[in-house]
Amino acid sequence: MTTRIGIFSKDFDVRVATRLKRLHSLGFENISDLWIIDRYTVDKNFSEKDLKIIASALSNPVTQNFIFRTETSQVTPKKKFAYVIEIGFLPGVTDNVAHTAKEIIEDKLKIKFADSESVYTSQVTFLKGNVSKSDAQKITLSLHNPLIQRSHIKSYQEFIQDGGMDIIVPKVKIVKKPQVDLVNLNVTDEELVKIGKTGIANSDGTRRGPLALDLAFMKTIQKYFKNLERSPTDIELESLAQTWSEHCKHTIFANPLDEIKDGLYKTYIKRATEIIRKTKVKKDV
Repeated sequence: MTTRIGIFSKDFDVRVATRLKRLHSLGFENISDLWIIDRYTVDKNFSEKDLKIIASALSNPVTQNFIFRTETSQVTPKKKFAYVIEIGFLPGVTDNVAHTAKEIIEDKLKIKFADSESVYTSQVTFLKGNVSKSDAQKITLSLHNPLIQRSHIKSYQEFIQDGGMDIIVPKVKIVKKPQVDLVNLNVTDEELVKIGKTGIANSDGTRRGPLALDLAFMKTIQKYFKNLERSPTDIELESLAQTWSEHCKHTIFANPLDEIKDGLYKTYIKRATEIIRKTKVKKDV
């Protein structure tokens, strides 16, 4: 049985004041109030007694309260609101807070989670005021990064009808029969830019998400596979995007900058290391 534990402040929550101020600065002055609940989705069977122990361990009894909901229980809000927005991680994205919570539960109850069981975190923001669905959608975009996070929106009426937010377990689903697609790169520069910015096109016209590759990188890949006389697979293109990412390759440091033709990395970072190593000679250990 999957359970959702909600943690919320008893009194003042500085995040509420900060978020409200930010949303007002973005033009949503019609929001009169909001409140935040941190959620832990625990995908493992526990007794009500154990759930109370878990919730107590994950919250501060001085400043916070907790509630929990199972798959069959309903939630009735104490205050009326216009819309509620939930932000959590997409399947497969590292959730460090959830990993820590899982370790806390294991240590507290002296148990172990099975490979198919885990903990997932999300944050729920309730919006009060004259908020339209369009407003809620725009606010949602300002609260999360769609590359790594998922979002769900419900109106007050939908929330009441459904008995709360849906219990979602963002597990990675392994496709038993994987499909490998070829990506046609013999296209215009405009289309190459689009692939780099919005991702590989699916058969239904949707895109798989940014590759974060600018035109220079895309043309290099285009030239390489043209020499091979074949199109790259989607896996190959995604792999190149990953290994050429700023995080892995530090492309900004590698790019030429004004008179620094070899880029900041080779000119300053790598060069400094090489000078030190030459100076130390045999003492370089």
